[in-house]
Amino acid sequence: MFEAVDLVEEGKLYLRIELAGDYYPGDASARFEIRWYRNDDFTVHYQEERQESVWKCRWDRHPSSHNERDHFHPPPDAGRTNADDAQWPQDHRDVCQLVLEYVEERIETLWERQ
Repeated sequence: MFEAVDLVEEGKLYLRIELAGDYYPGDASARFEIRWYRNDDFTVHYQEERQESVWKCRWDRHPSSHNERDHFHPPPDAGRTNADDAQWPQDHRDVCQLVLEYVEERIETLWERQ
């Protein structure tokens, strides 16, 4: 599922995961950028890129002036102003499972459209 995994130390430390292109129909690249903090705040950003478009979403837990601490920035642009309040599991493994299930559904939808 993963093509490359890198710990990026420029700016704020984060984990960058490049997903394997074989998972996607057509010419697409996709990645996760994940930041997790000691207080269990986090941001998990998912982004797909195609020649003609970008599709992204983001799961967040952090203090925010625009939403509750737990919130979701929906696709296709993960814009700051259209975030939805949410409730994420406390355990980081459960959050990761939730994110991976969401992305798996996205990939299945892309294949069904072929």
